[in-house]
Amino acid sequence: MDQKQIYRVLDANCNRLREAFRIIEEYFRFIQNDEQISVSLKQMRHSLIDIEATLGHTVLLDARETETDCFANKNRPEEMVRSSGKDIVIAGFKRAQEAARVIEEYIKITDAAEWSERAKVIRFSLYNLEKQLLTT
Repeated sequence: MDQKQIYRVLDANCNRLREAFRIIEEYFRFIQNDEQISVSLKQMRHSLIDIEATLGHTVLLDARETETDCFANKNRPEEMVRSSGKDIVIAGFKRAQEAARVIEEYIKITDAAEWSERAKVIRFSLYNLEKQLLTT
């Protein structure tokens, strides 16, 4: 595995995590009207921005190859089934948690390995928020 492949994985998962954050954040901001959780999510999203800046935006963009991504233009059947806003936000949580874990692992084999812990903190914060959502 070369560095460009590693950064391709990181770029895809940074994008995936940022998109999932926005889905979750919008739910808590506009549907639940929960300022505290919205601010917490915004802070986590800014931690991701710090990770991306450390990795280097140019390096991430140079590694991006959406035209050769075998899933770029396909939807999985399970992605097409949502019956409520809560279903959407739960899917967002799962996507965010998975992306944070991928970042946590792959960043370990870059020059920014020390940022793995930041991705882990994001992941566990998401686990806690998901539990809070599902138990209230």
